[in-house]
Amino acid sequence: MNSMTQTLLIDADDTLWENNIYFERAIANFISFLNHKEFSPAQVRAVIDDVERDCIISHGYGLHSFAHALAKTFERLSVEPITPSLHDSITAITRTIAEHPIEIRAGVPETLEYLAKNHHLILMTKGALAEQSGKVERSGLKKYFSGIEIVAEKDEPTYRSVVSKHKLAEDITWMVGNSPKSDINPALAAGLNAVFVPTTTPGYWSMKKWRRRSRRAS
Repeated sequence: MNSMTQTLLIDADDTLWENNIYFERAIANFISFLNHKEFSPAQVRAVIDDVERDCIISHGYGLHSFAHALAKTFERLSVEPITPSLHDSITAITRTIAEHPIEIRAGVPETLEYLAKNHHLILMTKGALAEQSGKVERSGLKKYFSGIEIVAEKDEPTYRSVVSKHKLAEDITWMVGNSPKSDINPALAAGLNAVFVPTTTPGYWSMKKWRRRSRRAS
């Protein structure tokens, strides 16, 4: 790799492919399944969010942690105990996420192919190792990356560790992702550059935009 070649650390979930929408659908299905008589859907969602934060601390990110959070929420809010049958029903709600095909965002393969010709690309995603590795393999995008980093958390020390591991130059290394909390702010704190990918912006991965951006950054 040329010492002046820019490195792009690129996030995966909700940056290269859809992810959060499937969790939102699962949450909506769970709230309907719970059918709480006193709490509104918004109140149930607030409990889920609260329980999920605790589960992330103890179980990390990923489907296992999410399924655990739904089960804990059911136990907290339901007047009936969680039986094996009910637990299976809750697990089935999360299984729909795992079974959903990887939905690549429009323009991603073409743009990655273009960027890989003149940039050093490293996929950097957080979550459970087996789960995220499976997504990467199924996505068909692995061939565009010279490295894959699956980390437990994206914070300043993690970015510094990745920079050190790959011997990257901070001034020509960019983190590309959709989350200010985990992609943008900690990368900037670690001395890197960052590109925010708005999840709701159609056509963000068009090659025309990235050609202009690459020329400006050169």
